[in-house]
This record gives sequence, C-alpha cells and structure tokens, in this order.
Amino acid sequence: MVRKITNTVTRNRATRFKKARQVREIPLLSHDLTELAQDAQNCRNCDLWRNATQTVFGEGAPDARIMLVGEVPGDQEDLQGHPFVGPAGRYLRAKLQEAGIDLKHVYLTNAVKHFKWEPRGRRRIHKKPSAGEITACRPWLNAEIVALKPEIIVCLGATAAQTLLGRDFRVTLHRGEFLQSSIAPHVMATIHPSAILRAPDENSRQQQERQFLNDLKKIASIRH
Repeated sequence: MVRKITNTVTRNRATRFKKARQVREIPLLSHDLTELAQDAQNCRNCDLWRNATQTVFGEGAPDARIMLVGEVPGDQEDLQGHPFVGPAGRYLRAKLQEAGIDLKHVYLTNAVKHFKWEPRGRRRIHKKPSAGEITACRPWLNAEIVALKPEIIVCLGATAAQTLLGRDFRVTLHRGEFLQSSIAPHVMATIHPSAILRAPDENSRQQQERQFLNDLKKIASIRH
C-alpha cells in the first residue's frame, strides 16, 4: 500500500532557496554534487560549525538511485569527513549488502551536516539537533535531492523522516511503508541503525535487525 504524505520540498528553484538566501552568504544554485560539497564546507547557517571539525556532506555516485538520509554526523564522521563511517555506518553498509543492495547505487547523507555533541568525560556524545539547526541545514539536503534526482529515498530515523515528510510523521506508525511523495518516486522511512545498536537486550536487537533487513529488502526489490 502506498500512503500519501505531504512534504515541504519546494517546487522551483526560486522558492526552494528563498529561506536559505535569508540566512546564508553562499548561493545554492549548483546541481553538481561535487560543487555543493565544496560550498558546504563554508556553511555558517547555524552555530554547529563552531564545535565541529568539518562539514560532513553526502557521498555516493552522482547517478546513485538510492539516497539514504540519516540525522547528523557522529564522532567518527566528524573526524574523518565522511558520512556513515562510525559503528552505525558500518552496520548499515553491512546490512545493505546483506539485503542485496550494491553500495555503488547508494548515496549517503544526513539531514544536518555538522556534528552536534556534548562532552562526557573525554568522549564527545551525539546530541539531537534542534528544529532551527535542521531548518538551517535544509537547503543543502534539498540541493542534494535536486542534484541527484534519486529514484528511492530512505529516511533513517525520526529526524530525517520529519525533515522530509513533515513534523507530524511517525516512523513507528509508518515504518517500512512506501509513501507517496513528490521528493522521489519511492520513499520509505525506517529506524536509524544506531537505534538497533542501542537495543536494550539481545532479543530486542535481533527483532529490530530482522525488521530493518526486511525494510532494506523491500528497497532492493524495487531495484530489480
């Protein structure tokens, strides 16, 4: 069953970047992912850049048909400058391959491009981005979607899903469903792999793993 979800991706270039022009200095007019990634390194739309090592832009083949959108870079992503290279990212890549999805067909990105964290001893612990920070970073995500034109968008977790599908969207209610949306021909929301790694016990983790893998297999079936 395909469920219709209202989304806020803008319909033309002028309106797509209207708000962005009010809060940043650099234009987001390029449809080239490499140029966008370079421009994003200078982003000062919000204050997250002050405590981050660098901007972590999306990565993948420019003709990738599957875009996976997470929440925010983690500690390792911030240090290395690449998305999904920490524990959750390694887990995601393994499950994509297990589901039969070739990584060369995948573009990985996050709703927010700078690591938000709080200190805990010597560690930097992930902190959920605010609505204002998500809004400030939204033009970059919009630009990635426009440049890539993915066939499939997978929202990993509530932040990504609510960013693209509206604040009232609930992953718990619509997980694994194909959603009707103008942002891509096929859209799905599922849990973020970090949630699986944080499962309270082994039984819960195994159950979540099975559900997550089933969601990815649904995506794989579209490609074939």
